Amino acid sequence: MTSAERKPWHAIFGLLERDERVFAVLLAVAMVGGLATLGLVPLRPRHRIDLYWLVFWFAAYKLGIFALVTVNPRATRAIFLGALGIDLLLVFALLYLTGGAESLFYLLFFPVVAVNAYYFGPRVGLAAALIAGGLFALSGALVPPWVGWTPSIILSAFVGLPAVTLGLVAERERRAREEVERLNAELTGTLSRLQTTQQELLVAERMATVGRVSLKVAHEVRNPISAIELNAEILEDIVRARPGPDMEEAAGLLTSIRDQVNTLDALTEEYLAFARFPRPHFEEDSVNQLVAELAEFVRPVAMRQGLTVRVATDPSVPMMEIDRGLLRQAVLNLVKNGLEALSRGGELTISSLHVGERVEIAVSDTGGGIGEEVARRLFEPFFTTKPQGTGLGLSIARQITEEHGGEIRWENRSGQGATFVIRLPVKRPVHV
Repeated sequence: MTSAERKPWHAIFGLLERDERVFAVLLAVAMVGGLATLGLVPLRPRHRIDLYWLVFWFAAYKLGIFALVTVNPRATRAIFLGALGIDLLLVFALLYLTGGAESLFYLLFFPVVAVNAYYFGPRVGLAAALIAGGLFALSGALVPPWVGWTPSIILSAFVGLPAVTLGLVAERERRAREEVERLNAELTGTLSRLQTTQQELLVAERMATVGRVSLKVAHEVRNPISAIELNAEILEDIVRARPGPDMEEAAGLLTSIRDQVNTLDALTEEYLAFARFPRPHFEEDSVNQLVAELAEFVRPVAMRQGLTVRVATDPSVPMMEIDRGLLRQAVLNLVKNGLEALSRGGELTISSLHVGERVEIAVSDTGGGIGEEVARRLFEPFFTTKPQGTGLGLSIARQITEEHGGEIRWENRSGQGATFVIRLPVKRPVHV
């Protein structure tokens, strides 16, 4: 049989996997089978009914119940409760039509009550057993001779006892199945997380290997870079000592070589600083003093570019435990970015502010701000928009800030450039 031929049967079995549909089929088989079996027992002439047509219509009725719960599964419980009531009334009608207490159709109460107790539980099963006993007594009262209450009580007991037992077993089975399904879901989730973690570990191991290799490469590259720079300086001195048009061109080429070597040297140094991040040494120091000294350090460079550097410190900023050298490097990286954003002139502001339990160091520029595309990758290592940039400045600044237990935030100011803020706790966390 091909897979295409098997699909309809798989679909049908998929429908029957749910308890509701299994219950509907089970109840139909029990009731229709019970009716057909009782048809083998000869009835008295005056109590005879067309049992074949009765079985047919009863089967059609059960098929309708099955279709109804399939079409409207949300109302399954209400549909089955209604079907239980109809089944009990149908058995009562059969008793009334076939001799009351003398009819064998009272046996149909057993599958009706038992199967419903399996689905609804012991309480509904006990209630259905009591109703069955009452309907049996009513049929005996309506169709003489009256046999008294004893047969009705016995019927309720004989029907109710197995029904309650079956209901309890069914509830226990459902709870066990739910627990197994829950554990299976947890196990599946755990296995999925383990697979994800394993993949992440493999990636991390590969990245660590790449990092070790690149760190070694960076170390090995430093010596040739120094040699190239030294030889370029010597060659430049030789060229300048021999004037002439060709020598002037050679001097320009040597200047370009030295610029590229300096760029490569800066990239190597920043990468090594990023890869071999030094363990910070915290001492009480003044953030305001650090900000003021850094502003004085960058002011000559800014003035040569036609830029203005402004300092605004908050006198209430307290002494704090910081690694002065590392924190200075973090703020300096932000300042360098700000100066590069002001290539066409403007103002750079370095400020400090005491806010509650935090101290903020802000670097603001009056440039064009940060675009949406750049913003998404702003702190990504090696991402840069500058031709000679390394793409590590902001990553190092964030790493230093996090070592101090703080965070870096930024925002575009409407028409006034961008602001980067280093937020540090006044009291450094113990775990940092």
